Amino acid sequence: MMAVLGLGKREINQHFTIRNAKLISLVLVVLLVIFHTASRYFGGRDSCEWLLSSGRYLGENVWQPYGCMMHKYKSIEAKSCLSKKRVAFLGDSRIRQLFYSFIKIIEPGRREDGKKHADIAFQEKSSSLYVDFLWHPEANNSMTERLVSWTREGSARPDVVILGAATWSIKLHGGSSETLKQYQVNVSAMAVYLERLAQHGEVYWVLQEPVNEELLRKDRKVITNHQLELYNKAAVDALDAAKRNNRSSVKRLAASRKAALETIGQSDDGLHIPEGARDIGAMVLMNALCNKLHRPIDGSCCQTVPSPNLLQKLAVCFFVASALVLLGFYVLGNNRHHHRPVPPDVESLEEKKPASAAAPLGAAALFQAVCKMGIIMAYFYLCDRADLFMKEHKFYTHLTFFIPLIYIFVLGVFYSDNSKETRLLNREQTDEWKGWMQLVILIYHISGASAFIPVYMHVRVLVAAYLFQTGYGHFSFFWLKGDFGLYRVCQVLFRLNFLVLVLCVVMDRPYQFYYFVPLVTFWFGVIYGMMVMWPQILQKRANASGMWHLGVLVKLLVLLLFICALAYSQDFFHAVFSFWPFSKLFEVNGSVYEWGFRWKLDRFAVIHGMLFAFVYLVLQKRQVLCEGKGEALFSAWISSPLFFLAIVTFVTYSVWASGCKNKSECNEMHPYISVVQILAFILIRNIPGYARSIYSSFFAWFGKISLELFICQYHIWLAADTKGILILIPGSPSLNILVSTFIFVCVAHEISVITNDLAQVVIPKDTAALLKRLGGFLVLATLTLFIARDR
Repeated sequence: MMAVLGLGKREINQHFTIRNAKLISLVLVVLLVIFHTASRYFGGRDSCEWLLSSGRYLGENVWQPYGCMMHKYKSIEAKSCLSKKRVAFLGDSRIRQLFYSFIKIIEPGRREDGKKHADIAFQEKSSSLYVDFLWHPEANNSMTERLVSWTREGSARPDVVILGAATWSIKLHGGSSETLKQYQVNVSAMAVYLERLAQHGEVYWVLQEPVNEELLRKDRKVITNHQLELYNKAAVDALDAAKRNNRSSVKRLAASRKAALETIGQSDDGLHIPEGARDIGAMVLMNALCNKLHRPIDGSCCQTVPSPNLLQKLAVCFFVASALVLLGFYVLGNNRHHHRPVPPDVESLEEKKPASAAAPLGAAALFQAVCKMGIIMAYFYLCDRADLFMKEHKFYTHLTFFIPLIYIFVLGVFYSDNSKETRLLNREQTDEWKGWMQLVILIYHISGASAFIPVYMHVRVLVAAYLFQTGYGHFSFFWLKGDFGLYRVCQVLFRLNFLVLVLCVVMDRPYQFYYFVPLVTFWFGVIYGMMVMWPQILQKRANASGMWHLGVLVKLLVLLLFICALAYSQDFFHAVFSFWPFSKLFEVNGSVYEWGFRWKLDRFAVIHGMLFAFVYLVLQKRQVLCEGKGEALFSAWISSPLFFLAIVTFVTYSVWASGCKNKSECNEMHPYISVVQILAFILIRNIPGYARSIYSSFFAWFGKISLELFICQYHIWLAADTKGILILIPGSPSLNILVSTFIFVCVAHEISVITNDLAQVVIPKDTAALLKRLGGFLVLATLTLFIARDR
C-alpha cells in the first residue's frame, strides 16, 4: 500500500508542477474575467437588483443577497444616512409591519403602539428625519390621489416612497378576476406618478409576501398564494409598461417575499409576516438607500466603484511604464534571464544558501518581475476594489471549519517524507509547522470561525506560535552567525514588507491593516536592537566564559521590563507609537488602538521564543540533548515523563480554551499561558526520535510561502477586506472555494518568487550602493506619506 501511495505521489509531482498550475490559474482568471464582464454587460443586473430581488438564508435570520454583501446598519448610521429626509410608507398592515421594522433600525426601542387602521408618524428630531406610515389598504383611487398630490408643483414630496397592497382587495372582493384586472389598471395609473416621484427620489414597490393558508381566519381564506402571485405579476406588468428609457425607475422589493417563503410557517395568524423576514426587508431597504453614501466595507450591495486616488494612478503609470520598457527589451532581443530559486523564509531558523550561486538578475528579468507584479496587482484590484466579481458573507458552522481541517491533515499525512536532519526544530520541521498553522488560519478566516470562542482561542495560540518562531529564528541566527550587517537587515525587512507596501498603495489600505507584518517587523527590530546593543554577546564569546550567559539573561530581563512598561502604561505606549511620521505605520483611522490590541495579545511570545532558543542552543552546545536519528531527545528516564507531561499540558490548555465563554476575559489570560501550549507541542513533536525523523512535505511547501498566503488572502480569497468571501463561481459554493483557492495559492507562490528576484536587485551587497538605495527609498516614502496625508 505504501509503495502504491509513493508511486501516486511521484506521478502527481511529475505531471502537476507549479509551473503548469500557474498557467492553468492564469487561464482560469482570464476566463472568469470575461465571464463576469459579459454577465454584467449583457445580464443587465447590478448588485442593487440582486439585493432587492434575490437571496437565501445562510442560517436562522441570516440573510445572504445573491452575489453581494448586506451591511447591518446601526442606529447612528441610519440617522446619519437619512438626515433631513422624509420617508413615506403607503399600504396595508403588512406594509405597516415593514414600517415598524424600518424605524426600529433608527430607534431600536420603538414600540408598535400605533393605531392599526390609521396613519402613523415618526420623527427623529436630532437628524430632522420624518418617517410616515399612510394607511392605504388597497391600490385604488385613494392611493393614486396621494401620489398625485406629491407630484404637484410646490408640494412637500417624500424623498423615499415604499408602497404595496393586495390582500384587502382579494379579501373584500372574493378574489374575483374583475378585481384583479382593476388592480392592474389602478397600478398602471399610479405607475405614471411613481415614475415622476422616482426622478426626484427613490420609489420601491413591495411585492406581496406569501401567506400560510392553513392558519388564515375564515374571512381570509380567499387570500391564497396563487392569488398573491397573480397580483404580483399584474403589478410588475403595470410598472414595466410605464418604464422610461427601457428601464423602470421604480424598484421592486422582493427580498422580504423571498425570506417570507421560508419563514411564513412561523406567522401567528398566517397573514402577517414573522419578525425575522420583515426585519430582513427593512435592512434591505436601508442598504439600498445608504450604501452609496456610507460605503460600508461589508456592504457591497448598491455601491458604486470609487475613483482611484492619486497614489493608485501613479502605481498604474509605474507598472505600464515597466511593461513598455520590457517590450523594448523584447524588441531589441535582450530578454534572456535566469530562473531563480524560491526564497528562503526569513522567519525560519536559518537561511540556507543555494547549492550553487545564481547568476545576477538581468535588466529584462527585473522588468519582467515588475510586470508580473503589476498583472497580479490588477487581479487584486479586480477582486476587492472593482465591481466585477461577487462577494458574499461568511457564515460559521462546525462543518465548514472541521471538514476542511480533516481534509488538509489527511493530505499532510499522505505527503510525509524522511527528514534530512533530526535536530530539534530543524528547517523542514519549522516549515511544516508554519504550513499547517497557516492552513488552519486560512480555514478559520474563510469559515468565520472567530464566532466560536474555543476555535478562536486555539487560533490565537497559532498566531503566538508564529511570533514565538520569530524570536526563536532571529535570536538563533544572530547568536550563531553574529551577522548584524545592513545587508542582512534590509533583506529581512524587504522580504517581510515588499508585498504589503505595494498593497497599501494599490488597495488604498493603511500599513496596520495587514497587522501580522507590522508585528513581525517591529519584533525583528527589537530583537536586532537587543542583540546588537553593547555588549554584543554571541556564542563564540559565551563559549569562552560562562558569565556571558548571565549577560544574555540580563538583556532579556531588560527587554521584558520594556514590554511590561509598554503594556501597562497607556501614556508610554501612545508616546512611543503616536508621533508622525511613524504613527502612519501604527494607526488605523487615526488611532493606535488596533495596533495596541494586536501587540498586547502576544506581547510575550517573541521573548519566549528567544529564551527557548537560548536555552536550547546552550544545551545543544553542552551535548545534553540526543539529536541522532531515531534517538529520544533526552535520556529515557527524562523523555517518558516529560512527554507525558507535555500531552497532559496540551490537553489541559485545550480543555480550558474550550470552556471559554467570554473573549475579553480569555484574551486577558492568553499572553501568559499561550507559551504552555507552544512548548507542549514542541516537546510532543520532538521528544520521540521517529517523530523528528519524518515531516510532511505538503505542509512544508505551504510553510515556505506562509507569509504570502497570509497577506494575499485579504483580497483574492476573502473579500471586502476579509469581511466576506470572494465569489468567482456563483451558485456553487464548493466549486467556488476550489477554484478561488487554487488561484490564490498559485498567486502567493508567484509573489514569493518575484519578491526573491527583486530583493537581489533592490538590496545590493555593496554598502555604498545600498546606502544610496536607502536614501532614495526614504525620499520616496516621504513623498508617499505627504500625498497620503493631503488626501
